[in-house]
Amino acid sequence: MEHLLRIDVLTLFPEYFQSPFSISMMKRAEEKGLAEWHFTNIRDFGLGNRRQVDDSPYGGGAGLVMKPEVLLAAYESIPKIGEKRRFFYLSPRGTVFTQPLAQELSHYDQIVLLAGHYEGIDQRFLEITGAEELSVGDFVLTGGEPAAAIVIDAVVRLIPGVLGNEESIENESFSRPLLEHNHYTMPREWQGLKVPKVLLGGNHAKIEAWRLKNSLKLTAERRPDLLAKLTPDFFEKEDI
Repeated sequence: MEHLLRIDVLTLFPEYFQSPFSISMMKRAEEKGLAEWHFTNIRDFGLGNRRQVDDSPYGGGAGLVMKPEVLLAAYESIPKIGEKRRFFYLSPRGTVFTQPLAQELSHYDQIVLLAGHYEGIDQRFLEITGAEELSVGDFVLTGGEPAAAIVIDAVVRLIPGVLGNEESIENESFSRPLLEHNHYTMPREWQGLKVPKVLLGGNHAKIEAWRLKNSLKLTAERRPDLLAKLTPDFFEKEDI
């Protein structure tokens, strides 16, 4: 039996996710029964006639803060599935999301994501639920929905059977701490630029060696911080 990953998103704007998950790889994953998503509208648990979900922050300051009792009611409405389950709050102050974490989460039974809005959410909700804060980068978005979509896309495509070509995953950027090598296709020469000869010769060992050296060169130029993550065994194994 194939593994099914359930993804739940707590959001004020469930309609945001209609397009991204109705096309391409995400649609394929759902059709194959490898992943499914459920969107809980936080507004449904708002207080009073106006369905209030936020209030002014204690201590003053700009913006509004999402109310803990509203968030908890929405969170507790989500069924708990399986033994391997994680709950993340998408936040610019969280731990940075990485490819290894995406790979790890692709083997979980359930992932719950909270897409926050306004100035933030009441800290007590995080403490009560044990939510982990997760960031997709050092920048600020208007809400957590785009960040949640990024996390879901990165995780779901790694579920075995979604892409259909597992080798392509192994060679991607960040599958190891290197940027991916350059790619070429027909024609052999275009606007005066030629495909590297080594790629035309059919010698797979030489091609792999070229791709590795090209990855190392690009990583050194653009992301030298990644090279520090390579262990001595990597260079011995690759005979560099």
